[in-house]
Amino acid sequence: MERKGVRDNFGTLRLMRYGGGLEASFFSLAEMERQGLGEIGTLPYCIKVLLESALRNEDGVQLTPEHVMGLAKWGLSGPWGEIPFMPARVVLQDFTGVPALVDLAAMREAMKEMGGDPARINPRIPCDLVIDHSVQVDYFNRPDALRLNEEKEFERNQERYAFLKWGSGAFRNFRVMPPASGIVHQVNLEYLSTVVFRDEARALVYPDSCVGTDSHTPMVNGVGVLAWGVGGVEAEAAMLGQPIFLPVPRVVGFRLTGRLRDGVTATDLVLWITRICRERGVVGKFMEFGGPGVDALSVADRATIANMAPEQGCTASFFPVDEKTLDYLRMTGRPEHLVDLVERYTKEQGLFRTHDSPPPRYTETLDLDLSIVGPAVSGPKRPQDLIRLEDVARDFGNRLLESPGPKGLGLEERDLSREAEICLGPGTERITHGAVVIAAITSCTNTGNPSVMIGAGLLAKKAVERGLQVKKTVKTSLAPGSRVVTAYLEKAGLLPYLEALGFGLVGYGCTTCIGNSGPLPPDVARAVEEQDLVACAVLSGNRNFEGRINPLVRAAFLASPPLVVAYAIAGSIAKDLTREPLGVDREGREVFLRDIWPTNADIEKVMLSSLEPGMFREQYRSIWAGPEPWRKIRAISSDLYPWQEDSTYVRLPPFFKDLS
Repeated sequence: MERKGVRDNFGTLRLMRYGGGLEASFFSLAEMERQGLGEIGTLPYCIKVLLESALRNEDGVQLTPEHVMGLAKWGLSGPWGEIPFMPARVVLQDFTGVPALVDLAAMREAMKEMGGDPARINPRIPCDLVIDHSVQVDYFNRPDALRLNEEKEFERNQERYAFLKWGSGAFRNFRVMPPASGIVHQVNLEYLSTVVFRDEARALVYPDSCVGTDSHTPMVNGVGVLAWGVGGVEAEAAMLGQPIFLPVPRVVGFRLTGRLRDGVTATDLVLWITRICRERGVVGKFMEFGGPGVDALSVADRATIANMAPEQGCTASFFPVDEKTLDYLRMTGRPEHLVDLVERYTKEQGLFRTHDSPPPRYTETLDLDLSIVGPAVSGPKRPQDLIRLEDVARDFGNRLLESPGPKGLGLEERDLSREAEICLGPGTERITHGAVVIAAITSCTNTGNPSVMIGAGLLAKKAVERGLQVKKTVKTSLAPGSRVVTAYLEKAGLLPYLEALGFGLVGYGCTTCIGNSGPLPPDVARAVEEQDLVACAVLSGNRNFEGRINPLVRAAFLASPPLVVAYAIAGSIAKDLTREPLGVDREGREVFLRDIWPTNADIEKVMLSSLEPGMFREQYRSIWAGPEPWRKIRAISSDLYPWQEDSTYVRLPPFFKDLS
């Protein structure tokens, strides 16, 4: 006799109306609590998402009543055990997504060999693959850099792209976003995430959630979408309708108070939080943000924090849905019926946070007063090694003397005076240890945040107006996470100033942050190698491990986009930006960082005048079509992939050969 589960015994299915006449059903957590099945109202918001998934997918086999009740009584009794989780969807990037698609294609071959219909093999849940990890900065600081880098990208990846384009047409529930669209995590935040997911076939709604084959998938936790990065096997299991098993998570409540001071950015804040989390130890845990300080953070600021969950050490850094979430959905051009659904559903389910919501019960708590956060960078090798801006130059000099290690560069005293003189056009440039040879505005962490991107543009504008220039030895680049960034920088009139300092567009995708910085100019590379100099990179990314950014860069520092521009002008990490001038203006007067740093009011004014929902709708309207080189790739229309025997990249794997 079939055993009835929680949802059947207690009748948790309810009907809701939204959007002026639309209807949908949902499994009610509030009804569970009314039936006396647990203190669900005081659960962490992220645990409620896991609980809803368990309740909705309960089948008595993989997801049992015990799993549901264990989550309903989370934190009140042990043991913790494991929980199967069924995400709403899967996101992939091109490097880690290709093996998953190869496996699906191989399964179709096996289905054919066994006499079945290969077209039956498809992902069971929606999957989006965004091609964003293949563009490299071969060309920079020239008007045609974007076009030339794109040409190189397609030249190098023709076979991969043809395979992915086949997959986008061959499989149901599988979409491929073409190259030059943006970074998967920023696109996920601005476009793919719905916060509340609607299953059209069953007219059922539930929390949007996802797993992805990239460690920075947690970025969308900033908009209230529970998400984290997984390995390829787990992602494929989810794609094929199998649950992901994870330990029932401990949840760290991170309480924020106060407000950020003027001149302090979301990048500074996330670097501070990353250091705190590493010192406290949050590995393997979920982290959930609350407190009055959250109300002072925009969704873009929250996403900046959520993006660096891997660097913080936790599985996910979650921000519950609130009024700021609804504002963000409207600002990014989401339809009003979706915004109405998100508000009604999350309030009904107890997933909507307000300033007077009672704090959930947590495993442990952390606290941070936002007013103590100051400008900072992290480096030279690890994201958690925060350095206050005023200490960077002094710390760098001291670390050169240290033995090799996470914070040391291991130079002997006799090597400290090494330098090189480089001839670059008219005149020469002298570089020493600490010379900034790469300055990159890159990575989903910050390019998804208009406040820091506009801040960089305003700083560039003031610098250009004062006659400041970037050192010729610095390789500069601007790689936005979506085309919306270009649109609002152009409308604000700031892109020309960034270009004047060398920060012209080089591509839309992950570049310097994942090591696709491209080669240094030959003369610079030769000088660094011959003199064994400690060359530096400053980037608005999330990873700075030794050797990751560029083989010739031994020290890399994570910084906000405005600071990336400032260090490109300064030309050296050994220059104290808080006390020494960046340069001199046309009248010979010294110009300090404080003279050109934009105020929060300056940034807010430009954001209000240059950012609008129509931009997002316009840029994403035709996003699936892709650039011309993508459209020119011949789309193979077949259920089975035509494997090429001489291919050195995409080959039919033997996993399913002679399968009974």
